[in-house]
Amino acid sequence: MRISAARLAALLALAASTTVSAQSYKVEEIEAAPPSEIAPEIAATLEAKGYRISEEGGGPLAEIWLRKAIPASEKPAGAKGAIQFPFLAQGELLGAARLLDEAGDYRDQVIEKGVYTIRYGLLPVNGDHLGVSPFRDYALLLPADKDKDAAVLSRKKLEDESMEAAGTSHPAIFSMLAAPADAKVSMSHDEEKDAWSVALPLSLDIPGEAEPIRHPVSLIVLGFSDAA
Repeated sequence: MRISAARLAALLALAASTTVSAQSYKVEEIEAAPPSEIAPEIAATLEAKGYRISEEGGGPLAEIWLRKAIPASEKPAGAKGAIQFPFLAQGELLGAARLLDEAGDYRDQVIEKGVYTIRYGLLPVNGDHLGVSPFRDYALLLPADKDKDAAVLSRKKLEDESMEAAGTSHPAIFSMLAAPADAKVSMSHDEEKDAWSVALPLSLDIPGEAEPIRHPVSLIVLGFSDAA
């Protein structure tokens, strides 16, 4: 996997014009309210704390805020076919992000610095996406000034608004993968694919459960797929 000339983030980290493996990245918890650019209806659903991704020895690259309680249809019980998170509705709000510089997504599309919401989506089943990934799960970025309601978005609106984040005819996407149940908030490097992932804890609101349960996920925030 090669590296983009753009500095990648976000979901959501940035890369220099050298190889990804020549650098190292870290993630830390921050006590900071979500950005003021986020609509009040969405900001009210987000945690008061966030997570900051930075380059070791450098400055911060991106900040992420997760939703306090993400509606889930059932307890996680593993993947169903090519879908790792069948308990999530396509278009569901997951959180928000602030990119602190120009970034790039899993398709190597340039994403301008700014504030975005993060929603769950599925890769379409068609010939255009063969070989991209064995799984269909993705996190999509949407411009915060367009996405102002926490309700689930239709697939068309989800994709149309995410295209605006990328400024192209394709949504701005980041690969979303399952993480071990005991995964801590951390960055990890896949040397074979030359990609960096961040492990973050989603909080799932499951019918019958008194409190949201923790379910770690991994987002590829630095690196991209040539087939995406």
